Amino acid sequence: MKKIGILFGQENTFPEAFVNEVNSRGEKNIVAEFVKIDKLQQSSDSGYAVIFDRISQDVPFYKAYLKNAALNGTTVINNPFWWSADEKFFNNCLAVKLGVPVPKTYLIPSSERPDDTSEKSFRNLEAPLDWETMFAEIGFPAYMKPHAGGGWKSVYKVNDPQDFFTKHAETKQLVMLLQEEIVFQEYFRCYCIGGKYVRIMQYEPRNPHHLRYVIDGPPVSQALLDKVEEYTLTLCQALGYDFNTVEFAVRDGIPYAIDFCNPAPDADKNSVGQENFDWVVKTAADFAIEKAKEHKAGASNITWGTYLKDATLGIAPTVKVPAKATAKAPVKTVAKKGK
Repeated sequence: MKKIGILFGQENTFPEAFVNEVNSRGEKNIVAEFVKIDKLQQSSDSGYAVIFDRISQDVPFYKAYLKNAALNGTTVINNPFWWSADEKFFNNCLAVKLGVPVPKTYLIPSSERPDDTSEKSFRNLEAPLDWETMFAEIGFPAYMKPHAGGGWKSVYKVNDPQDFFTKHAETKQLVMLLQEEIVFQEYFRCYCIGGKYVRIMQYEPRNPHHLRYVIDGPPVSQALLDKVEEYTLTLCQALGYDFNTVEFAVRDGIPYAIDFCNPAPDADKNSVGQENFDWVVKTAADFAIEKAKEHKAGASNITWGTYLKDATLGIAPTVKVPAKATAKAPVKTVAKKGK
């Protein structure tokens, strides 16, 4: 019997629906359940063919558990080794190499020194930094946000240099990104599962959280939707994420990737809406069952992105024609298609 487990925290609607969906399929020798941990000995087998991770970013014990599980052959969605190393600034750098538009961005050192460091720890860092060049290129208003993390935490809109320095002081030991503002005409949030299944959703990030998914938005051209899908697949395949969301702000017809490091994205029915929820539950179940059937005991079954695969061969990141979703689970879109 191959077991599919889901590891989760405070969320309620998605984990139960996912387990019920997998079990409702009646697949021979495949069963889904909530992950159960009563001890963790080094190099021990987790007992799961597949584990769907929804919480380890907040619980270091779970991250260690998943790395051990992956080492012993469990397919972990998403790869816990890569997720531990990933962050938003690197993702933006990779997007540039892949030809995916992103906002102009600078990495900003933390306002306060990290614990157990002193001024001597930063002798390679110029003081002051070249703020004049950075501000001239980024412009104002601009956005400042942590270089790692998510959930719209510690995100600031800064209106001028003085506003920037005032708000930067509030971020303490966080390393920040300073990004140009993309004044957008359209905005999309896209689920990507398995590096091939995509759902494009019209989204309004300026609304309250529970009203951000737009059910009946304005028409959108098919060409724009195709480009958003292409960029979504390009990014997720390069990073190797099996379950991710990618956000795009569209300015003058060009989709700029705003946020694409969301390996435990919101999938709660009360915020994403019933249609989006039904799609993500069904598609996540499809993919988990697919991975359970492909699972090879004792082998490495986690997904590594094309960036790392190519790096081992000395190949620079390049734009590749992304694989489309299969006929079994075609790309769907909430956004209306205009002429």
